[in-house]
This record gives sequence, structure tokens and C-alpha cells, in this order.
Amino acid sequence: MAVPAVRALQAAGLACALVCKPWGESLLAGLGCACTPITGNLWADRRVVRRAIGVLGRDAELRGLVLPNSLGSALLFALAGVPSAGLATGGRRALLRWSIAVPDGGHEVERFHAAVSGALQAWGKPRPVLPETLGLPLTASQRAGADTLLRTHGLGRYALIAPVATGMHHGRAKHWSHFAALLPALRERGLQTAAAPPDREAAAVRTALPGALLLPPVDLGIYAALAERASLVVANDSGSSHVAAAVGARQVTIFGVTDRRRTGPWSPRAICVGAEGRWPEVSEVIVAIDQALALK
Repeated sequence: MAVPAVRALQAAGLACALVCKPWGESLLAGLGCACTPITGNLWADRRVVRRAIGVLGRDAELRGLVLPNSLGSALLFALAGVPSAGLATGGRRALLRWSIAVPDGGHEVERFHAAVSGALQAWGKPRPVLPETLGLPLTASQRAGADTLLRTHGLGRYALIAPVATGMHHGRAKHWSHFAALLPALRERGLQTAAAPPDREAAAVRTALPGALLLPPVDLGIYAALAERASLVVANDSGSSHVAAAVGARQVTIFGVTDRRRTGPWSPRAICVGAEGRWPEVSEVIVAIDQALALK
């Protein structure tokens, strides 16, 4: 969801070096920025940030944009000596050189947009326009990796399914429990069903999708290319849903414990079903699948 913010910095003529969690390194490769993964250890990550700064060159005017809302992210850049802009959330104002007012409500993409808009304005650059799509660019090698997998496993028209959402949200499970009931409907619509879970989720996905093809684990860049190639992506409100939205896939995203207005897929090709506090019936999801398949 931060991709439009990064692209806004690039469009303003700023050289970017990204610091992100390890999964972001492959996913964001197509942006053309050096991407350095952090470890989660604040003191060690201070040195990681300093290494990332080195990519920009000694003569670069150093400025940071802190997109996460956490206190720790702002503290990390402060410890690394990076004067930064960011939303003034969670008592971070003292850690930020350019403190930006937090917008009321809104989607996470809109919050990131507010952060980058405020930063660019403070730096004397034009404010960007909020895009309708995330526009994640993929690399040729990512697409080639996905195509090799599809050929190897004989996949033609397929639905990419992501039935697992790890963690809890206010003590409630974040995944819908009826993905297996969708498989006959998908077959009737001429779609093979496939999933590409990480090793730690493979057993849960086999249980949730009996008879579906489980592809070997892939990095997120290749997973994004699989989503782009799919006729349909069906997922919980999770990282898989956002990856599908980032590449403009047709998708159905299922809600039950989270607020789609805050974390729903940012894409005109996404159909959302369910709501915070109410999981959808199987019949509702099948209607949503037909709606998604009808999208251009």
C-alpha cells in the first residue's frame, strides 16, 4: 500500500533508498530502488539504515519519510541520524523533523498519501495526486518465474486462493472458514484452483483447500506475478489481497473482523464481501466471484 508514496517521491525527482521488512525486498524490486531489509533489532537496524544511506552517495541531501505509524520506525531513523517526515502518531512528533497532521479516518493508502504529500510540500515539491491503483511494477524475472511454475504444473485458467491469514485481530481469527466450499463453484466456471503458501502455512492450506494444487513456496515478487496471471484471486483481508490489488488482479476479498474502509484492497478490480463483525455466507462469496470474473 506504500507503493504510490514511493512512486510520488520518484516522480518528484528524488533518489530513493528503501528500508523495509525482509519480504519487501523481492516484492518491491520492480520499483528500481535499492531495498535494504531490516532485522527487527533496533540497534542493529540503525547500522542497516546507515548502509542504505550509502547507496544514495555522499553528496545526496538526506531526508527520510517514515510511512509506518509506529513509534519504533520513527525512532530508528532518528537514531540513524536521518531527518525525517511522517505522520504525528503515537507521540512521534519529537522524533520527526517534519511532523505531518494525521488525517481523519481514511484508508491506509490515503494515510500514506497524506504523509508523502506533507513531506513533499515541506521539501518544496509539488503535492502528488492520489492514484486509483497501486501500480506495483514487476520485473521480467518475476514474470518469467511465474510462467515457469505455470508451465511446470500445467495451469491454464486458474484461481489463486489464499485461505490463511495469520495472527489475530482483537482476539478474533482473521480467516474465513469455508474456502473448501468454493472449489466446486470455481471448477464449474472453468477455473483450476491453486495456492502458493509459505512452508509454515502449507499444512493449514491443504486442510482448507482439499484437492487444490499447492505450488512450491515462492518469494513475494513471483507470488505477485502469479496473482497478475490469475483469472481470479480469492483471499481474506490479508497481505495476499494487497499483493493482488497492487498488480491489478481481479479479486474477491473476504472480510469478517477488519474494516474494509481502512484496509480493503485499493483497486477498481476488487470485489469486497462481508464486513467487520460479520463473515459472509458461501452464496455471497460465489456471487462476488461472478462479479469479479465479469470485470474487464
